[in-house]
Amino acid sequence: MWLKPDEILLKNAFKLWVTEKDNEYFILQRRRGYGEGGGGLTGLLVGTLDTVLDSTSKVAPYRILHHTPDSQVYWSIACGVTKEEIVQHWEWLQQNIMRTLSVFDSSEDITSFVQGKIRGLIAEEGKTSLVLEEDPEKFREALLRFEKWFELPSEEKLVTYYSCSYWKGKVPCQGWLYLSTNFLCFYSYFLGSEVKLIISWDEIWRLEKTSNVILTESIHVLAHGEEHYFSMLLHLNETFVIMEQLADYSIKRLFDKEAFQREPALSDPLQITKRGLEAHAKSDQFRAFFRLPKEENLLEVHESFLWVPFSHYNTLGKICLSENYLCFASQDGSQCHIIIPMREVVNVEKPDSSSKALTVCVRGKRALRFSEVRDYQRLANTIRSRCGITASPQHSASSEVIRGECQSLINHFEDNPEDVTLMVGQKDSSKAVSTEALMTVFHPQDVENLDPKMLKEKMKEQSWNIHFSEYGRGTSMFFTRKTRDLIVRGVPEALRGELWMLFSGAVNDMATHPGYYSELVEQSLGTSTLATDEIERDLHRSLPEHPAFQSDTGISALRRVLTAYAYRNPKIGYCQAMNILTSVLLLYAKEEEAFWLLVAVCERMLPDYFNRRIIGALVDQAVFEDLIRENLPQLVEHMTDLSFFSSVSLSWFLTLFISVLPIESAVNVVDCFFYDGIKAILQLGLAVLDYNLEALVGCHDDAEAVTILNKFFDSVTNKDSPLPPTVQQASVGNNDKTSHVKVDISELIREAYEKYGNIRSEDVEGSRKRNKLYVIQTLEDTTKQNVIRVVSQEVRFNASQLDELYNLFKRQHFLSCYWTMKSPALLHHDPSLAYLEQYQLGFQQFSMLFSLLEPWGFCAIKSTLSLWFFRLIDENQDGLINFKEFCCALDTLFCGSFTNKLKFLFKLHLPPAFELPEDGVIRKSPERGRGKVDLQAYLKQWQNEILKKEETIKDLPRINQTQFIQFSKTLYNIFHGDPEEELLYRAVAHVTSLLLRMEEVGRRLQEPSSPPATKTAANTAAASAEESPTEEASASPGSSNTSSSHNSQDAGSDPTETEWSFSFEQVLASLLNEPAIVNFFERPVDIHLKVGQAKVAQLKLKATK
Repeated sequence: MWLKPDEILLKNAFKLWVTEKDNEYFILQRRRGYGEGGGGLTGLLVGTLDTVLDSTSKVAPYRILHHTPDSQVYWSIACGVTKEEIVQHWEWLQQNIMRTLSVFDSSEDITSFVQGKIRGLIAEEGKTSLVLEEDPEKFREALLRFEKWFELPSEEKLVTYYSCSYWKGKVPCQGWLYLSTNFLCFYSYFLGSEVKLIISWDEIWRLEKTSNVILTESIHVLAHGEEHYFSMLLHLNETFVIMEQLADYSIKRLFDKEAFQREPALSDPLQITKRGLEAHAKSDQFRAFFRLPKEENLLEVHESFLWVPFSHYNTLGKICLSENYLCFASQDGSQCHIIIPMREVVNVEKPDSSSKALTVCVRGKRALRFSEVRDYQRLANTIRSRCGITASPQHSASSEVIRGECQSLINHFEDNPEDVTLMVGQKDSSKAVSTEALMTVFHPQDVENLDPKMLKEKMKEQSWNIHFSEYGRGTSMFFTRKTRDLIVRGVPEALRGELWMLFSGAVNDMATHPGYYSELVEQSLGTSTLATDEIERDLHRSLPEHPAFQSDTGISALRRVLTAYAYRNPKIGYCQAMNILTSVLLLYAKEEEAFWLLVAVCERMLPDYFNRRIIGALVDQAVFEDLIRENLPQLVEHMTDLSFFSSVSLSWFLTLFISVLPIESAVNVVDCFFYDGIKAILQLGLAVLDYNLEALVGCHDDAEAVTILNKFFDSVTNKDSPLPPTVQQASVGNNDKTSHVKVDISELIREAYEKYGNIRSEDVEGSRKRNKLYVIQTLEDTTKQNVIRVVSQEVRFNASQLDELYNLFKRQHFLSCYWTMKSPALLHHDPSLAYLEQYQLGFQQFSMLFSLLEPWGFCAIKSTLSLWFFRLIDENQDGLINFKEFCCALDTLFCGSFTNKLKFLFKLHLPPAFELPEDGVIRKSPERGRGKVDLQAYLKQWQNEILKKEETIKDLPRINQTQFIQFSKTLYNIFHGDPEEELLYRAVAHVTSLLLRMEEVGRRLQEPSSPPATKTAANTAAASAEESPTEEASASPGSSNTSSSHNSQDAGSDPTETEWSFSFEQVLASLLNEPAIVNFFERPVDIHLKVGQAKVAQLKLKATK
C-alpha cells in the first residue's frame, strides 16, 4: 500500500528494521520479529509495541523508504502485509521511477518528484472509497489493520476507530476499537497474548455508559449473554454516540424495515461514514424539535440574535435552515422558538453590513430581524433562492414594492418599539376543506349562554387571543413558556383543532399536499383488505357514547380517514387504538385535518407504535419504568417487578389516556401531547402513580393495584368543560357509591408539570434508543423460544442444540443482508407472520449454511446436489426454507436410522427434488404479509397437516435408470475422503451390479422371449456403476448430473432398449448386506462439534465468496 511520504530518522530504527534490498534511492526493509527468523522474545516485544502504539508495522511488517545519497533524511513511501505485495511495489519503482530520476540534477528535485508521484498514486486509489473521510491517510492505514486482523468480507465498511482498553475479566487490554457498518471489533496484542473480538450490531442487547469504583466511566455492551466493557477512551461521548447510531441503524435495517425505508440517506450500507451518521443524527434532532416533515434535512446552522418584539430585546440562538423551513431556537433559557415555512416568506431585505443583520419579511405584515450573523450575506442569498423556488405565484410582486413595504415596516417599528401590532400574523382565511369538525355539528356553542362554564371558556379564548396578538398566529407563531402555560390550563374548544394542527406540524403537511387526502379517499374507496375488514369491525367501538359516532356522519368520516391512511401506509395499515385516537381528532378537527394529525402521530410523534408488534409503545413503557425507578423510589422498594406497570400503562400510551379517562378530561391530555410529545404522557403517568402512591404501596397484589388505578381514573373530571352531559363520557368503572375524591384534570396536569417538568426531551430520546435494543432483542428471543418449542416436538435435537442451530440459521439470513442496499433476502423476514415463517432462507443462503452443517462434507455450495436438497426440503415449493424444514432434514441426516437416511437420499433423486424447473430457476415466493389473508387456505393447510399420515417405504415410487445412476454417484461423493473409501466404493459397485443382475433375471422370468438387447443395457449400466471410484468421487455434482443426463439420452436413443427401474425395498435390502455401508451411515456424528465449526467458518465463508 502506498503511503503519504512521511519523514523518518533511520538511525533510530536500526534495531527494529532489517534491510532486505536497497539501491541508490530506495530501501526495502522488514520488521524484526516477522518473516524469516521471526518469533521469540524479539517478536513478542516488537508485536506488543506495534499494537499499543497503533503502528502500521503490526499488520504491514514490510516497508519501502526513499532517500538520496547526499541526505540523511528518509521518507516512508510504501508498506506491505506480505513480501509479495512489497516486492510488487519495489518492482514498479524500479521499472517506472529509477530511469526517470537520472535526469534530475539536485536531490531536492528527486525527492520532490518521488513525493509527487506517490501522492498521485494515493489520490488515484482513494478517488472513490475514501473521499468522504476526514483524514484519508490515517484512515487508509486503519483500514489496512482492520482488514488484516478481522478478515471480514471486503465489502464491510469501516466507519471509525478509537484507542481504548477492553476489560477481559479484571485485567484491562490496551488496544483498538473498530466500528464498522455491521460489526463492533476490538484487537489487542500484549506479549504474545492476542485478544480479538467481533460482535455484530444486531446481536447487542444493551449499549450504555456506566461507571463504578474501578472504571470511572466506560461503555457497557451486552451481547449473547456476555458483558463487555470499554474504557479509557479519549472521546468517550463521541464514541458512544457513534456506537448508538450504528446499533440503531442496524436494528432499523434488519429488524424494523418500515422505519428504515423512511430514511433513504442511510439506505446503502457501503456508503456509511462517521460524518454521514453525525449529519443524520442532527437532522433527526432538528425534525423532532421543530415537528417538521421527514423529508427535511438540516442544511445550515448559524448563530445569531433575533429581535423578540414581545420582550423588546435580542435573544441569542441558532438559525436552522432546511430545504423548506427557516427555524430559530433560543439558547438563553427563554425556551423561545419559531418556525417559518419558506412558502410564507415574502422577501429578504438587503443585509445590513454594520450589524451583520438580515430581515426576513413574511406574510401577514410580519418581519423578523436576525443580527450578528457571521455569514449573513450568503444566508440571505440562500433564503432568497429557496423562496424563489417555493413561493406561490400570487406573491411574485416586484422587488421594489416589497422592499419598500418591508423598510417602512422596520422604520415604523424602530420609531415605535412599544407598538407590536404590526409584528403579529393574521390567521389565514383560506378554507381548504369544506367539512366541519364533528363537535361543531353535534354541539354548536350557544353564544348567548352565560353560565359559569361558558364564561370561563370565553375567558380562555380571550387569553389565547391576547397571546396571538403578542406572539403571532398561525405557522409563524413564537413558541414560548407562556404558550406552555396556556396549554396546561386548557385549550378552548373552539381553538383546539387549529392548535393541534400547529403544534404537531400537521399544518405544514396539509399545506404542502393540497388535494392529497381527497385523492386517497377516491383511490381507497371500495378496496377490500385485511385492514379495511378490521376498520369496519372497530368503527362502532369508537367513542360509542358520543352522539357524533351514533350517526352515519361521524362513522362515515371515521371510515374515510382510517381507510385513507391504511391505503397511504400499508406497512402500518390499521392497528387497534387508531380508531379511538382518530375519533377524538375528528371531534375537534376537520376531516382532512384529522387525517394529517393521524399522519403526524403515527409517523413522527409516536414512531413504531401502530404496527403489529407495537415496538414503539413497548420502548416507551421501558422508558417509563426507568423514570419510575428515578422518581418514585418508594414504589420501587414495594414492587420490585415493575413489569406490572408496563401491562397496565400500555393503553395509556397507545390511546394517550383516551381509553381510561372521560373524553372531556382526555382532550386536555391530548393538548399537552401535541405540544410536548411523549414527554407529556410520561409526566402524567408519573403524576398518576404519585397521586396514588400510598394506596399502591399498601396493596397486596396486582388486581388490587389495578382496581385502585381504575377508581382513580373514574374520579378524574374536568370542572371547566362546557360540554353538556349528553356529550360527556360516563365513568367506565363500577358505579359504587363509595366514590373516589374528585380530581380535576387541569390540576393533575399542572402537578405533573411542576413535579416532573424537568424531564428533558433529549434524555427521553436517549432512553428510547437504549431500550429499543433490549425490547427488539426480547421480542426476537420470544420468537426463537416459540420456534424451538414447536420444532423440538419434531426432531431429536435437544433445546441447546436447537438454540445454536437457530442462531446459525438467523445469522445466515443477516449475512445476506449486511452488504447490499436492497437485498432480496430482506423480504424473507416478516415479523408480522407466524413465528415459524418470520425467518426463511432462499437457495443461496441455504446452500452456504447446509454445506457447513451436513454431516458428510459432500455438498458443495450452490451445486446441483445442494439444489436437489433444497427442493426436497422445501415442502410447499415456495422457494424458501423455514427453520422447521431445515431442522427436520438435519435431524434425519444426524440422528436418523440407516433406513431413514437412505430413504432421504433415495427421495433426493426422485421428483420434485431431482427434476429442475424448465427454466432452470427456482421459483421465488410471492411478497408476503401484504393484502388480505386467505383464511380458508390456512384452514385447509392446517387440516392437511393434521390428516397427513407418515410416509412408508412402500409409498415411494420406483427409481428409473437415470435416477439410479445419479444415486450411485451421490453415494460415491459421500464416501470420498473417508478412511475406508476403497472398501465403500467396492461395496457400492457390488450392490449396483447385484441389483442390475436381479433386474435382468426378473425380466427374463417374466419375458422368456425378450431380445438380447436387455442384457446389453444391463451390462452397460453395471459397467457405468463400476467405473473407477476415485474418478467418480472427484467429479463435481454438476458434471455428474450432466453425465447422467447423457447416459439417459444414450439409453433412450435405441428404441429396442427396455427402461429398467428399482423399488426402495430392493435398494435397501441390497445395501443392508454391505456392513461397510451400514457402519458408515450408522456412525454417530458430533452435532455439537459440527455447529461449533460452522459458527467459526460462517463469516469466513462469506468473506471468501
